[in-house]
Amino acid sequence: MTETPPPLLSVHDLHAHYGESHILHGMTFEVPKGEVVTLLGRNGVGKTTTMRSIMGMVAKRTGSIRFDGHELIKLPSNRIARLGLAFCPEERGIFASLNVRENLLLPPVVKPGGLDLKGVYELFPRLQEREKSQGTKLSGGEQQMLAIARILRTGADLLLLDEPTEGLAPVIVDQIGDIIRRLRSQGFTILLVEQNFRFAATVADRHYVVEHGQVVDMILNDQLEANMDKLKTYLGV
Repeated sequence: MTETPPPLLSVHDLHAHYGESHILHGMTFEVPKGEVVTLLGRNGVGKTTTMRSIMGMVAKRTGSIRFDGHELIKLPSNRIARLGLAFCPEERGIFASLNVRENLLLPPVVKPGGLDLKGVYELFPRLQEREKSQGTKLSGGEQQMLAIARILRTGADLLLLDEPTEGLAPVIVDQIGDIIRRLRSQGFTILLVEQNFRFAATVADRHYVVEHGQVVDMILNDQLEANMDKLKTYLGV
């Protein structure tokens, strides 16, 4: 029998606080290497806080976050990034005064294996067309593509994408889905926060359902149809 390799990311009994507010109440889940994994749930259940906690951006957190054999729970964000994790926040963080090329070149390369500009432009031809355009001149879809493209230069193995389809037109959502599937085929591992479970079903291998700061269910993507009624109850749709 072939042994199952350890997950690339393992989160166990993760608790997180913002001041006096206790947001995560024992988050536990795994992200196998080479998979796209989603955190599904309604607004305010702790999905983004989970992402920020993994990246060391929440000061008060306890539990265990293991990535590729390293315990992250006490590491600062810069050390976590250098191990090979990259975070694309929902607000995208595009620098408005910089053009596309300048935005792409801004983050440091933290380890080998990232895409060079040629590779980025092959994946995102629209960004090459808009290379000299300032961040303020980009559409929402172009900004999202730039935000994802920017972290691909860093050499990260695990990409954390927070609501990448939020507010985008359906045709752009389809393009983002194509990009995520191509990244998976190139060996990237992706943790995706998403409310649109119909989109998530087109890209993901497995889904963790989050309620009240903890995982309450895990559904493999090929079992999604059989669990649709249950999932709609969780998500209130």
